[in-house]
Amino acid sequence: MKGEKVMKNRGILLTDAIINLLLGLLLVFFSPEVIVFFGVPQTDMFFYPNILGGVLFGIGIALLVTCFGKGQSVTGLGLGGAVAINLSGGAVLAFWLVFREMHIPDGGRVFLWILVLILVGISTLEWMLHRKRMQAENRNT
Repeated sequence: MKGEKVMKNRGILLTDAIINLLLGLLLVFFSPEVIVFFGVPQTDMFFYPNILGGVLFGIGIALLVTCFGKGQSVTGLGLGGAVAINLSGGAVLAFWLVFREMHIPDGGRVFLWILVLILVGISTLEWMLHRKRMQAENRNT
C-alpha cells in the first residue's frame, strides 16, 4: 500500500516536473520566433520571460529532487508547493485572457488557454492526491 502511494506521488510529481521543465525552457529561449510560432503577445523585452523560464526550470528540478531524492539529505519542492505554484500561474494567465485586452491570433489564445487547463488540471490532480493521502493517514491513526 505504501509503495503504491509513493508510485502515485512519483508519477504526478514527475509529470509536473516535465511540464515545468518544458515551460521553463520555452521561456528561457523566448524570442521573436517563439512569439510567432505560438502566437502569444509580443514584447520588446525578453528579460522577464527569460527569468520566469529560469524559475520554472528550477521548480522542475526541485520536483525531480522530491520525486527521486527520497532518503537523501536534500529535499525539493513538495506537493503543496507545486499546487500553489501551478494554481497561481494558471490563475494569473486566465486573468490576463479574460480581463485584459490582448491582440493576439486565435492560435495564441488557444495555446494560452491550453496552458491554463494544464496548470489548473495538474494542480487539481495533485490536490486530490494529497487530500486522499491525508484522509487515509487519518483513518490509520
